[in-house]
Amino acid sequence: MQKAFSGKVLSRLALAVCLVAVVAFVLSPTPKAASPVGEMTSGKVQLQSATALAFGPDGILFVADSLGGNVVALDTNDRKAAGGAVKIDVQGVDAKIASLLGTTPDQILVNDLTINPISKNAYLAVSRGRGPDAVAAIVSVDAAGKVAQLSLDNIKNSSVSLSDAPKSDPAARQNPRMQTVTDMDFTNGKLYVSGLSSEEWASALRQIPYPFTQADKGTNIQIWHASHGRFETAAPVRTFVPYTIAGQSYILAAYTCTPLVKIPLADLKPGAQIKPVTIADVGAGNQPLDMVPYKKDGHEYILIANSNRGVMKMNADNMGNYKAVESPAQPNPPEYIFGMPFETLANLKGVTQLAQLDASDAVILTKGADAQSLTTIALP
Repeated sequence: MQKAFSGKVLSRLALAVCLVAVVAFVLSPTPKAASPVGEMTSGKVQLQSATALAFGPDGILFVADSLGGNVVALDTNDRKAAGGAVKIDVQGVDAKIASLLGTTPDQILVNDLTINPISKNAYLAVSRGRGPDAVAAIVSVDAAGKVAQLSLDNIKNSSVSLSDAPKSDPAARQNPRMQTVTDMDFTNGKLYVSGLSSEEWASALRQIPYPFTQADKGTNIQIWHASHGRFETAAPVRTFVPYTIAGQSYILAAYTCTPLVKIPLADLKPGAQIKPVTIADVGAGNQPLDMVPYKKDGHEYILIANSNRGVMKMNADNMGNYKAVESPAQPNPPEYIFGMPFETLANLKGVTQLAQLDASDAVILTKGADAQSLTTIALP
């Protein structure tokens, strides 16, 4: 009897231990995924150029070094969440950057602007100088207006080479090497990179998994350019955004002079040649600078900053219904304009950079007669 009783006690005790273990497992927090920062190494980073920026996870900033033919990931160590709504308003930001870098405002060129999604601090890719000896720098601006340079002397970093980068030709009207990377965006664990390649169809869109291992060749693109009346393969995507249309994933890309093209993500394969659909053309003699997609009052919009045609607010509600633009533009009103309806926002002038701050706001860099300013605007 004592033996049987002891067996029952032990069985119940074992069951209780198992139940405690199960409860502890269920109640324990899920282990946090390891940060990619842990795979970086510390050291000095030397940028030959800084032509485009994008943020990834955990405050990691991607910097495109077109002259160097690579993309560098930098740990900004900027991971403190913004405490409430953020509003950036810095008048004469070019003078502040110039003072920080020991030069004059006329020697400062801002190549790109992006926002840290965690801290909401703005980051700018800057050239100190405007000639072949220009020095690349990364500068941050916070809500208090503090301008600081990101030190590259000893920073956690990783990089990936772009094997299909075009050769440098300083004598060309636009050096193709400086257009190796024209824009970047990080989504779903991949860095999407637009620019030029060394392939016959030079316009390329690359997708690079992160953390970096290697970069395959990009997908090479041919588009119909209505205002030029021809198919083109040599012009790079100037700016783009990932976009979902009817449940399918696309890249919505804008080119110079100014076709808007939708590129299915499923078509992006290393070394492939694709012919995506042009769904709009919003005017010749213009370079698109930045795009911001957003939703407001139950509608979808895309804000596009342009070099010569101001800031456009495009209605994207029926993106999937626009027919392909397949004919040459006519040199009469409506002046090469096809496809998606839009309005030009007269109150936004001199915008040279545009980046989304949050669901309802954006940050713009504007160039006035005497100075440049970095300010927050409500998405219209």
